[in-house]
Amino acid sequence: MSMLSFERKYRVRGGTLIGGDLFDFWVGPFYVGFFGVTTMFFSLVGTLLIVWSASQGPTWNLWQINVAPPDLSYGLGMAPLMEGGLWQLITVCAIGAFVSWALREVEICRKLGIGYHVPVAFGFAILAYVTLVVFRPILMGAWGHGFPYGIMSHLDWVSNTGYQYLHFHYNPAHMLAVSFFFATTLALSLHGALILSSTNPAKGEVVKTPDHENTFFRDAIGYSIGTLGVHRLGLFLALSAVFWSAVCIIISGPFWTRGWPEWWSWWLNLPVWR
Repeated sequence: MSMLSFERKYRVRGGTLIGGDLFDFWVGPFYVGFFGVTTMFFSLVGTLLIVWSASQGPTWNLWQINVAPPDLSYGLGMAPLMEGGLWQLITVCAIGAFVSWALREVEICRKLGIGYHVPVAFGFAILAYVTLVVFRPILMGAWGHGFPYGIMSHLDWVSNTGYQYLHFHYNPAHMLAVSFFFATTLALSLHGALILSSTNPAKGEVVKTPDHENTFFRDAIGYSIGTLGVHRLGLFLALSAVFWSAVCIIISGPFWTRGWPEWWSWWLNLPVWR
């Protein structure tokens, strides 16, 4: 069965949030919708602004192109285009594109009559981005605290931000985020490896069923979370990683300004060590 014939079953009308039937159509296998149109608009405008910024800069080297946020002296006000104003407009376009894409996913979920797991999960990624370029700069009083748009310049910003707090890996929320990232990788790699081993048996053996998979993990670690449970676990671990990543940066600066190793002095002052 070809993909397009399969999709006919799911190309139902309705479920739109805005626009009614006006944008309720597909282009090939892709649903458009009102928010598909706004996604394309914001993406195109934002990309063109980046290209324009690059045209005004010293290089077309993809690694070196940089769109910097306004200087700290501009605070939370609008800056001239070539002094950070472009960064502000590009940020607006990026947020518009991301939110539009999430709302398009909501419309698709409404059409299919399924839960909102996908747009909610994407919403966590949007939260992490908005935390970096909106929430944290507002809390610190200047758009200049946002990260620049560029490959090397962004990596430099990450490195410099870490050094501002001496050892950033002493940030407790950063510890949680990294732990959840590694746990996500471990859990889903175990799941993927099990599926591959079950569905690719040795020559002469039959394809294994979920019963075999459950038995393997019960024998290996004493418990099997199940076929549905492992996907719920993967979603929880991944969203937790993103959430604590947002927490780790938003508390650095607005709520903690010293080196992160110093934060752990409370542990050394516990009565148990005296």
